[in-house]
Amino acid sequence: MSAEAADHPTPSTVTPSVQRRRGRPRIDLRRLGRAALLGPAARDRLPDAIGHVVEAHRAHFPDADIEPLRKAYVLAESSHRGQMRKSGEPYITHPLAVTLILAELGAETTTLTASLLHDTVEDTEVTLDQVGAEFGEEVRYLVDGVTKLEKVDYGAAAEPETFRKMLVATGSDVRVMSIKLADRLHNVRTLGVMRPEKQARIAKVTRDVLIPLAERLGVQALKTELEDLVFAILHPEEYEQTRELIAANAARDDDPLGDIAEEVRSVLRDAGISAEVLIRPRHFLSVHRVRRKRGELRGADFGRLLVLVNEVADCYGVLGELHTCLTPVVSEFKDFIAVPKFNLYQSLHTAVALPQARTDAPGGGPAAVEVAEVLIRTHQMHKVAEAGVIALGNPYAPAAEDAADGERPEGERVDPTRPGWLSRLLEWQQAAPDPDTFWSTLREDLAQDGEITVFRPDGGRLGLPAGASCVDAAYAQYGEDAHACIGARVNGRLATLSTVLRDGDTVQLLMGQDPGSGPSREWLDHARTPAARIAISRWLASHPSATGALPAMSTGRLRPAAGATKARTAEPRRAADATPAGSPAGANVVVDQAGATARLAGCCTPVPPDAVIAFAVRGGVVTVHREECPAVGRMKGLGRTEVGVRWGDTAECRVTLIAESFGRPHLLADLTEVIALEGAAIVSATVEPPSQQRVRHTYTLQLPDAAHLPGLMRAMRNVPGVYDVSRAQYSATATT
Repeated sequence: MSAEAADHPTPSTVTPSVQRRRGRPRIDLRRLGRAALLGPAARDRLPDAIGHVVEAHRAHFPDADIEPLRKAYVLAESSHRGQMRKSGEPYITHPLAVTLILAELGAETTTLTASLLHDTVEDTEVTLDQVGAEFGEEVRYLVDGVTKLEKVDYGAAAEPETFRKMLVATGSDVRVMSIKLADRLHNVRTLGVMRPEKQARIAKVTRDVLIPLAERLGVQALKTELEDLVFAILHPEEYEQTRELIAANAARDDDPLGDIAEEVRSVLRDAGISAEVLIRPRHFLSVHRVRRKRGELRGADFGRLLVLVNEVADCYGVLGELHTCLTPVVSEFKDFIAVPKFNLYQSLHTAVALPQARTDAPGGGPAAVEVAEVLIRTHQMHKVAEAGVIALGNPYAPAAEDAADGERPEGERVDPTRPGWLSRLLEWQQAAPDPDTFWSTLREDLAQDGEITVFRPDGGRLGLPAGASCVDAAYAQYGEDAHACIGARVNGRLATLSTVLRDGDTVQLLMGQDPGSGPSREWLDHARTPAARIAISRWLASHPSATGALPAMSTGRLRPAAGATKARTAEPRRAADATPAGSPAGANVVVDQAGATARLAGCCTPVPPDAVIAFAVRGGVVTVHREECPAVGRMKGLGRTEVGVRWGDTAECRVTLIAESFGRPHLLADLTEVIALEGAAIVSATVEPPSQQRVRHTYTLQLPDAAHLPGLMRAMRNVPGVYDVSRAQYSATATT
């Protein structure tokens, strides 16, 4: 904020689109400088120096009370009197320019008042208490939020800690960041007299932090001008090439965008749709990006059509007419009205082929078709698209009905501008252990474009950056309790924690209950959010002996509890031996074949009251299967004789169960303990080698009563980490 500045040598060449958009000349620093030197006006008269600000403000708020602006200017001018910018202008020209930027974007009076005062506490003898006493607590809060921390107190950490302080303040009032963005824009506009290395340093911080914040807050008017100014400083050669391309296109005799704009106006006029059709030039960096993407640029690549209407329904009416009367490029259609972007942006995007735009391609190839991009939105959507949160005025003012009913508790703010990314940022910054970690993590976080929304099974929502995984969802929902996460279901299907989520997915996180479990180092490979990465790294640092192991969701070997039946790890799956009916190990089954020995088939382990079917095999043996067993079809195909079968009076039975689980320590011990508590005896148990972080257990169990089976299966499913328990259905060849 403090005087970073003299005027940039050629500000008008950097952002012609911004000047056309505003339709108002940029503030004249020399004129304002002379006005400032004359001192404040009489109390009953508005100072000439803030005439531009008041004019711009009343264009948005005709009935605004300008007395706070007059008082703020008088205090700022008297406090900064004698201070000069490096350009030689009185310092007061800087807060005036910042305030004009905000006024043109539609900021309300409180923001403008704080903007005029934003450097007084930092650079003059004015105190925050004085600001609060004179202008109220809201203005005090905003000025405090943008006031830098002193380098004498924080040293090299002053800049990151200032941003941390500012972001925390933004969490309670987004107008703090609005003032900071306008402040940075004016400072970058006027970097011309700074040393090249300082210009580059400020430009890089602007690129890495301020521009992404402007994008997330939807303030496109500030974002695009900042992008162009930074582009000119950091990439002067590419900037100059782009400037020459734009100048050459402007000198063309033909105007393909003008032609298509006239055709669109005609189409909409014939359809009876009232609309304003404008040509919106691309800014410099946008032209540069299009050139890198498409190669040689054509006339329509230098801008887009903007169609403004009064009602949302008219947006879709315009779209229908354009797609009916012109040739649409279907792949370019996007509906950001039905699904707004995370930064409040709403618009319909489409593209149409220009009439008679076919040209001969080089080398006699097929003709190329020139395409015009079209944006369709209401006037209010356009205001928000340009100014973002600034266009919301004071988002914390209570609605009239709330104030009348007295329903809103005192001090509570309903903030429609507090998106998921800001909430996440405020959470993880508390865990950042030092300024360097905060600063580097902030840049990484802001470098992630886009946001998705995923849903919890209870209908709750989680906002995550695009590319986030189930690991990120776990830490977003549970904080550090997510260390115990052992898996997930995504849209009802089992998924590993590394699964990348898509917008609209439903995510159920499966949590273990082992207090000793924790994340593995692998999780860092799949974590995209700072909250997840910081929490995982901190746990690994505090458990150095565990960093080589893979705890929750691990692929390590399970450990049986003392006294439990030892698992035969890696033993191949096979059909269990059948058990003669009437023996203590099997349920009583009666077959209609004299002298036959009945065996319960190991492939499906039937138990009462399963519907069963029996077949005669060699040696006078009859095998009994569940009717749905896959082996039944094969037995019939072999011509085996069916034998009548029914359950006898004995309820004792043997059954084979398959437990599917995620790997975690002590899981086998927990399962065997539950089986014992349910009164079942383990005849044998097999645990297969882990595959994709999942483990399959096979248990042959002796139950004292078949009626206990459903309860046993439920108890096994309730063991943390177990996601399914089923009866065995082996695909082995039937006994012959």
